[in-house]
Amino acid sequence: MAANYWASTQRRYWQFSRETLAETRQKLEDDDRALVQQYPLPDRRLLNHFFREHLAKLGKRMTVKQQALATAQVYLRRFYSKVEIRRTNPYLVLATALYLACKMEECPQHIRVVVSEARQLWPDFIVSDVSKLGECEFYLISEMNSQLIIHHPYRTLQDLQNTLSMAQDDTSLAWSIINDHYMTDLPLLYPPHVIAVTAIFLALTLKPTQAGLQAAASTAAALSSATPMLKDQSGSVNGVLNTQQKKVQNLVSWLAEGEIDIKAAVECSQEIISLYDILEQYTEKTCKEQIGRFVKARGLDK
Repeated sequence: MAANYWASTQRRYWQFSRETLAETRQKLEDDDRALVQQYPLPDRRLLNHFFREHLAKLGKRMTVKQQALATAQVYLRRFYSKVEIRRTNPYLVLATALYLACKMEECPQHIRVVVSEARQLWPDFIVSDVSKLGECEFYLISEMNSQLIIHHPYRTLQDLQNTLSMAQDDTSLAWSIINDHYMTDLPLLYPPHVIAVTAIFLALTLKPTQAGLQAAASTAAALSSATPMLKDQSGSVNGVLNTQQKKVQNLVSWLAEGEIDIKAAVECSQEIISLYDILEQYTEKTCKEQIGRFVKARGLDK
C-alpha cells in the first residue's frame, strides 16, 4: 500500500492531462459510434450527479461512510474512462463500485446485503443473482488494473483546518465542495491536495456572498473578483480586514510560501463553478429514462 500520494498508483497511472482524457473518451465513442448515436446521453456531469444521488441512496441503506462513497465515485470515473457506458448496466456497476469501495475503505458489506438493497432500490435493473455482482467486481478490478487505493482531499482539509484558522462552518463548506468535485473529472486530473486547497479557497471566498454554492451566477462573479487575489503572492489586502478577509489573506500568504500550483487551483475552481452552472439543467427523470433505454434495449439488466 502506498503510504502517500506521491508514491501511489493514483499519481503514476490515474492522473491524466485534459487532452489525454478527452482523447481516450473520444476513442471509446469512435469505437462504438453506432451505439453512441443510437442512445444519446446527457452531459457527463449530469450523469455523474445522477450516479452520486443513487450511490448515496444505496449507501444510506447500509450506513456506508462518506469516504467509501467517494472512493466508489472515483472507481466509476476510472472504469468509464476505459469502458463505454452503453455497454454496461450502470446500476450494477454502481452497486459493484460501492461494494468494492467498502472493502477497500475497511467497512465491508456482505455481497448478499448489497444485492438485496440494490434490488430494492432498482428492481427493474438488478437481479437477485449475487454472481452477477461478483462478475462485475472482477470486471472493475481488471479494468483498473487492481489499482484500488484512493487518496482523497479530506485529509489535507483536516490538516489545514488549524493552520488556516478555519471555523467549523468554513470546514463544513469546504468538505461539501470536495464531495461535489467527484461529479467532475477533477479526481482524474489533479492531486488531492490541490483539490483540498481549491475547496478551502472557494469556501472562504464565496461564503460571505451567498448562502450556498448552487447560485452559479453569484459564484462566478465571486470567483472573478477573488482569483486575482489568489494570483497575488504578496498577499496584501488594503483597508480594514474583517474576520473572513483575514482568513483569505492567511490562505493567500500560505500559498505564496508553499509549492501549491496556483494555476491548477484556479483551473479547479473554474471547473467546480462550471459544475454548479450545469447542474441547473439537471433532471433525474431525463437521466433515468436515457440510461434505462439502452439498458433495457440491449438486455443488460438480465
